[in-house]
Amino acid sequence: MPLSKEKKQELIKGYQRHEGDTGSPEVQIAILTERINKLTEHMKKHKKDVHSRRGLIAMVNKRRKLLEYLRDTDYQRYLDISKKLGLQVK
Repeated sequence: MPLSKEKKQELIKGYQRHEGDTGSPEVQIAILTERINKLTEHMKKHKKDVHSRRGLIAMVNKRRKLLEYLRDTDYQRYLDISKKLGLQVK
């Protein structure tokens, strides 16, 4: 269940730090959050889909690591992205 090209470009434009930025932690976290939300909806319907569950867990862990990195390097950016995406702040 990949994101559509348009949706991905919209997320990049909304979270990029400067023109042409596609790899900053904020952009990566936003894209992962969107994919996690879509896959969570899928998992509600298909409870026994073990392969998708494994992918979901991997994405959640990757997002967690990116959030930890951002928290340790620039706490204000961490707070901003957490608030924008509606994630819990630790």
